[in-house]
Amino acid sequence: MTGADAQHDLVLVVDFGAQYAQLIARRVREAHVYSEIVSRTMPVAEMLAKQPKAIIFSGGPASVHVDSAPSIDHAIYEAGVPILGICYGAQLVARDLGGEVERTGSGEYGRTAITLAPGVPSVLFADAAVDQEVWMSHGDSIVAAPAGFVVTASTESVPVATLENRERAIYGVQFHPEVGHTQRGMEILKAFLFEGAGCRPTWTNSSIIEQQVAEIRAQVGTERVICGLSGGVDSAVAAALVHKAIGDQLTCVFVDTGLLRLGEADQVEETFRRQFQVDLVHVKAGDRFLDALDDVVDPERKRKIIGELFIRVFEEVARDYDDSRFLVQGTLYPDIVESGGSDNAVIKSHHNVGGLPDDMNFELVEPLRHLFKDEVRCVGEELGLPEEIVWRQPFPGPGLAVRIVGTITPERVQILQLADAIVVEEIRRAGLYREIWQSFAVLPAVRTVGVMGDDRTYAYPIVIRAVTSDDAMTADWARLPYDVLERISSRVINEVPGVNRVAYDVTSKPPGTIEWE
Repeated sequence: MTGADAQHDLVLVVDFGAQYAQLIARRVREAHVYSEIVSRTMPVAEMLAKQPKAIIFSGGPASVHVDSAPSIDHAIYEAGVPILGICYGAQLVARDLGGEVERTGSGEYGRTAITLAPGVPSVLFADAAVDQEVWMSHGDSIVAAPAGFVVTASTESVPVATLENRERAIYGVQFHPEVGHTQRGMEILKAFLFEGAGCRPTWTNSSIIEQQVAEIRAQVGTERVICGLSGGVDSAVAAALVHKAIGDQLTCVFVDTGLLRLGEADQVEETFRRQFQVDLVHVKAGDRFLDALDDVVDPERKRKIIGELFIRVFEEVARDYDDSRFLVQGTLYPDIVESGGSDNAVIKSHHNVGGLPDDMNFELVEPLRHLFKDEVRCVGEELGLPEEIVWRQPFPGPGLAVRIVGTITPERVQILQLADAIVVEEIRRAGLYREIWQSFAVLPAVRTVGVMGDDRTYAYPIVIRAVTSDDAMTADWARLPYDVLERISSRVINEVPGVNRVAYDVTSKPPGTIEWE
């Protein structure tokens, strides 16, 4: 899927190291325009080869004044593609085109009031109120706009909050319109997309389905295809999309790794084989996975071992289906980004991306690889999948292997399964399941001293993790009610043998990740 597609316009989000680059891309898609994130190190010629309708420069932590400041080839400004610079991106535009950016000693952080320049025509603020609140986060400030630009907004301490050159279709905002704290932020982005760049709002759930069905058919033809089905929303939506495209050519493979949630294997069988009559192969491979993970502590090794073993199991099944060479995976866009795709830093190697073996025999079919999680859920609803599947909380492909911090043993898996089941049950009981992105238990492979029945205990702690998020790229710890935490703690300690302590993780992402490994 590229900007060369006649069906959709493409907006490139050039990442200058921003924590909000993914959020910018999502906001563009919410306006029904397709977006992709690219590194600022990508040659401009490659960016332009994608035929973008518009380009957005993200923010970033650097100062334009340091020698190592991220920059971009000046040729991008002469390409005739509309550009919007956000925060650092706006400062870069101002500096590169002859404006002035200074270290004024009075940065702006948090909610800030901006005032529009009276009587100055603006693309970004057409029909907007004079005073607005925006979200600022910058130390340097633009103090003079380049020649040919007009200043359309300012703050009490900064003379240039926004700058616009309608003739060249280049714009800059010192604040973050993608953040919810900015009033009318989406209106500003839409003004750039539709008025400043002439984008078409064609990126919809129906268009996604139509395009992916066509691409799947073109890729696989009349050949047999197998799908790795875990029972989670990603693999379920991927399977539904592929089934819509090729019907009975699809066989789904459910691999019981022994690292699943309590009762999950039975649930997958009931849902997909009996309820939806899916051609489902159930492979019971718990012993193989646990043996392969024996004495493995490093989380990256865990993910790569699991990723390779999944492929080997799929290859074995494929031999029974005419050596099928196509494998469907529920890979999402955040998986690609976090695994180091598009020249990003590797946060963690997702088992279905960075964990795949080099010598696998499959050609991958990944109909969701351009989508964020919220988009996947919308596509699932459009396809008619039931609510209990579409809105199921995410579960990592490596399963409980990345929720046991340390060596994996059958005893620890059993303890974590029981504790995790209690967490989810109590979250549902409290009516919070749909409000929370993920809620689960973590087992650090350490023991702590406790006292139960007047006797000393030396047992495992359980850590409860619950977060709110829109797309898993950023997340905040959920403010669970104390009575819910108390019920979880009491039940875990009383009902799960080998546990004597419960803690609650109050770390957001960043700096932590959602999963512990």
